Amino acid sequence: MKKNLLRRLLAGLILSAVLASAAFAAALGEGGDTLPAAKGEAPRSIRVLLTRLGGADRLDVNLNGAYSAQVGDTTLMFGRGSDLAILLKDGRMVLYYAGLSVDAGQEMTLLRHPAEEGTLNAIRFANNTALYEGDLRVTVVDGALRLILTLGVEDYLGGVVPYEMSDSFPLEALKAQAVAARTYAVSKAKANGKKEYDLVDNTNDQVYKGRREEYTRAAQAIAETSGVCGFYKGELAMCYYAASNGGQTELVAHVWDLKGDYGYLDMRDDPYDLENPQSKVQSVVLPKQTTQVTDAPYVLRLLLSRRLEETLVAGGYDAAPESLRVDRVTAVSVDTPRFDAPSRLYTMLHITFAYSARTRTDPVSAAAPAWAETDEEVSLFTPDPAAQPTEAPASAVTLPPAPTATPAPSYGPFVPAPGLVTLDIPIFPNAEKALSLGINSYDNELITVTEEADSFTIASRRYGHGVGLSQRGAEWMAGRYAMGYREILAFYYPGMTLMRYAETETALPSVAPALMETAGPVPTPTPRPTLMPVAETLPPGAWYAEVTEIDDDSSLNLRASPDASGTILMRLFKHQRLIVLEKCPQEGWVRVRTDVAEGYVMEKFLTQGLAQ
Repeated sequence: MKKNLLRRLLAGLILSAVLASAAFAAALGEGGDTLPAAKGEAPRSIRVLLTRLGGADRLDVNLNGAYSAQVGDTTLMFGRGSDLAILLKDGRMVLYYAGLSVDAGQEMTLLRHPAEEGTLNAIRFANNTALYEGDLRVTVVDGALRLILTLGVEDYLGGVVPYEMSDSFPLEALKAQAVAARTYAVSKAKANGKKEYDLVDNTNDQVYKGRREEYTRAAQAIAETSGVCGFYKGELAMCYYAASNGGQTELVAHVWDLKGDYGYLDMRDDPYDLENPQSKVQSVVLPKQTTQVTDAPYVLRLLLSRRLEETLVAGGYDAAPESLRVDRVTAVSVDTPRFDAPSRLYTMLHITFAYSARTRTDPVSAAAPAWAETDEEVSLFTPDPAAQPTEAPASAVTLPPAPTATPAPSYGPFVPAPGLVTLDIPIFPNAEKALSLGINSYDNELITVTEEADSFTIASRRYGHGVGLSQRGAEWMAGRYAMGYREILAFYYPGMTLMRYAETETALPSVAPALMETAGPVPTPTPRPTLMPVAETLPPGAWYAEVTEIDDDSSLNLRASPDASGTILMRLFKHQRLIVLEKCPQEGWVRVRTDVAEGYVMEKFLTQGLAQ
C-alpha cells in the first residue's frame, strides 16, 4: 500500500512540475531565439589553473597549431606538430626542441597565433589526446611548474561540459549544463579579474580536461546556446549544480556560509531525479522475520549490537554481532529534519525489533610447557667458566611440542529478550556509516523507508551538495519527458532569467611573416611517453598488473616507500604494465617492478592480470 501511494504521489509531482515549468518556458518563448541581450560584454577569455598537469618538474607539449614561445624579449616560432619539453633544473626552466635548448628562466608563454581555417590550433600534452585551445603561461612556483591556460569562454566550455555531464546525455540536458557552466565561468571571471587566474580545472570549480573531437553532442549543445547565461536582478547568477539531489533541491544557506542573494534558488521536490534509475542509491533491506542469525544483514546486527552493548554485557551475554539474532523487525521510520519544512533531510532513525542473545565462553589457555619455565636467573652474555658444554646425542635432544590450533569459543543457546526494543539512532554519522548508506562527504543524504510485505528497505539518495541543477534530473527531463533546456533551467533556477551575450571574437596576435616561412616538421600523433618494458619472468608469488584507474591525462607516482609522503621516483602513465611483487603491510600499497625501476604504488590504481 505504501509503495502504491508513493507511486501516485510521484506521478502527481511530475505532472505539477511539468505544467509549472512548461508555463515558465512559454513565458520565455521556448522554441524560438527570443532571449534578450545581456548588458555589457562577457569576458573574452578565461584563465584556468591546470592543477592536473602542473606541479611537476617536466612538461612535454605538442604544438598542434601555430605557436610561438615568448621567453623574455625573445620570440621562438615553431612549426605545426613541434614537440617541446620544458624541464625544471636548479629552479630555472630549460626549453628543449630538436636539439636546441633555451634557458627560459622563471617564466615563459606558449602564445597561439592565427592558423589556416579548418585546421586545429591547440596544445596537446603528453599522454593526452585532448586539445587545449589557448595560450599557456608556465612559471616556477614553489619548486614546480605552474600552468595557466588562457582561452575563449566557448573553447573553455568544450573541455568542461562533456566531463561534468556525459556526452551521451540528451542534447537538451547538455544545453542546460552548458548554460549553467557558462554562467558559473563568466561569474568567476568577472569576480577574479585582478587575480592570477579565474578558475581551477578540478571540482573546486569545474572539471576542465581540454576538448576532445569525439564529443560532438556536447559541442553542439555549446554552439546552440552560445553566449546564453543566467541572471538574477540584473546580475549574473551563480549556477550551482550537482550529480543528483536525491529527490529534493537544497538551499545554499544549508550547505555553505556564503554572502549574496540566492533568491533564484529554492527548496523543492524533484520527481525527475527521484524517478531516474541512474540516480545514485544506497540501500539495505531488513527482513521482518528471521530464523537464523545471518538472515539479518551483518551491518544491521553490528549497528544494533553496538547500541545494545551495555545491556548485553550486563546480562552476561556476548555483545558481538554473531551473537545477536534479530528475530523480528516491526517498525522502521525516520524523522527530525535538520532544517525547517519542507526539508526531508532527516537526522533520526527509529527501529523497533525483538532479539535473542547468547553467551560466549572462551577456552582457557593451556599451561606453559615445563621447558619454558625457570626461576633461575640466566645471563646470555656472561658464560659460567666452570660449565663445560657437552655434545648430546641427536636422540637425546628434546624439542618443544608442536603448536596446536587455538580452540574455538563455545556458545550458549540463544535466549529471547523480553518484549520489543525501540532504538533511536542518529543518522549522521552513526546509522549512515554503520549501514553503509553513505554516498558523499556532505552528511546530507536523503533517507527514506519503504515497507513491503516481508521487509523494510532503508534507502539513501543524493550525490553532491544538491543545490541547483541536478544532472540526473536534467537527463530524465530531457530524455523521458522531452523537455527543452529552458524548461530544465526554469525548474532548477526558478527565479533566474536567461539572456544572451553578444558574440565576440578575440583576435590572435600575428607574427612577422619571416618567422612563418620555414616549414615545420610533419605533424605527428599526440606524443605519449614510452612505457617501460616488462619482460622478466614472474618471481614466485608475483603477478602482472596494469595502470588503468587513472585519467588519460594523469599519471601514477612510483614512490620509494609505501606511503603518500614517500619520495617520488618517477611517474607511471596509463597502460604501463607492472610486476606486482607483494602486498605491503601498509594497507592499500603494493611493491612493483618493471625491467628498469622498482618502487611502491597504491593498488587501487591497478588492474590485475591484463594480457601482455
